[in-house]
Amino acid sequence: MIITYYWPPSGGAGVQRWLKFSKYLPKHGWLPIIYTPSNPEYPVEDKSLFKDIKHEDIVVVKRPIWEPYRLYKFFTGKKLSEKVQPGFLDEAPANNLFEKIARWFRGNLFIPDARVFWIRPSISFLSRLLKKNPVDLIVSSGPPHSMHLIAKGLREKFNIPWLADFRDPWTEIDFFQHLHLGRRAEKKHKKLEKEVLEKADCITTVGNNCAKGLESITEKEVHVITNGYDPDDFKPCSGFLYDFFSITHAGSMNKDRNPSVLWRAIKEVIEEVPGFKNKLKIRFIGKTDYIVFDELEKYSLSKYVENHKYLPHDKALAEASRSALLLLPLNNTQNIRGIVTGKIYEYLALQRPILCIGNKDGDAARILYQTASGKAFDFDDIDEIKNYLIEKFDEFENKSLEVANKNTDIYSRKKLTEKMVKLFSEISEQYKV
Repeated sequence: MIITYYWPPSGGAGVQRWLKFSKYLPKHGWLPIIYTPSNPEYPVEDKSLFKDIKHEDIVVVKRPIWEPYRLYKFFTGKKLSEKVQPGFLDEAPANNLFEKIARWFRGNLFIPDARVFWIRPSISFLSRLLKKNPVDLIVSSGPPHSMHLIAKGLREKFNIPWLADFRDPWTEIDFFQHLHLGRRAEKKHKKLEKEVLEKADCITTVGNNCAKGLESITEKEVHVITNGYDPDDFKPCSGFLYDFFSITHAGSMNKDRNPSVLWRAIKEVIEEVPGFKNKLKIRFIGKTDYIVFDELEKYSLSKYVENHKYLPHDKALAEASRSALLLLPLNNTQNIRGIVTGKIYEYLALQRPILCIGNKDGDAARILYQTASGKAFDFDDIDEIKNYLIEKFDEFENKSLEVANKNTDIYSRKKLTEKMVKLFSEISEQYKV
């Protein structure tokens, strides 16, 4: 049983990990039962993802959830139809007192998150289900970390082996500091996090630094099984046409990811390299914070911008495959070394040069160097970024802007499912002894 908040028609990054595992698990003898809300508050929807759950052995069980977002929207003056973006908590243009009060309530009263009211009803509902339909293993996918608390409750009642998977950190996530937590609330978050780590039979996460952070809280080993790419998703993608020198970012870009140094570097290259401005395009696919566009306007780059607020996953990949460069900006936060966004793996599969801005020595940079897929820069490396842009533009002009990736197959969802299945078998075997 996989307990996950994000499931199609949810779009975005959160749904991909366990959707893809579920797609390939039946080939290894594991039949997934998905438990997910029937009326969730998804930031974006993508019905094209339903194609991955047509396997007859995937069972989806849904139950209604109550979330306080309707109250939050009423209190802050937002439209009921407006979607709430978890990573965009402090980025409204106006300094709104009601917004601040609402965020305080969210951080201090809804612990660990706004799905807290689904925990007890879900434990009761799933307890009745499991008595009639036993399972061999429970998986919880967080965030939202309320999913882990549901699994913890079932683990305690049924003694079923439990794997807790952290797609992102809990108390070390980049926007944790923006929740305006009081001392009592912060203490409760840390207490619940430790309980989950201590009681889970196995812990997995997506990157080495995230694993080290979790291991600093518990003495247990945290297994790293990265995110990846599904080869099936890239079959319709076309090749690069050399029509524009397009720099594309696919996915959400919040305030912490705004690559200011890149915008400055592009402005200087425009001034120094003849013909660059005639071929330049800066493309965004996904929700992008208003601060990014303000800064592009500041550097007179707005006329080069092409903005797609959201595209279905398959169309987003097709658009990205036409890019000269794929932009990978990392969050300018304390945990920068451990940040590996899910998009990096799909970027690898697109076989276009990747320009990463964040940290030369972090987990993301190591993946780029390991696969010869691009280059990483620190937040102040303006001269090196300029040189890289000029080098790639020269290759573009000579129609030689290609990438010879290596070792990318280890990030295939098929290979990663094999690693996850091995953990499944090890955990379940321990309970048979």
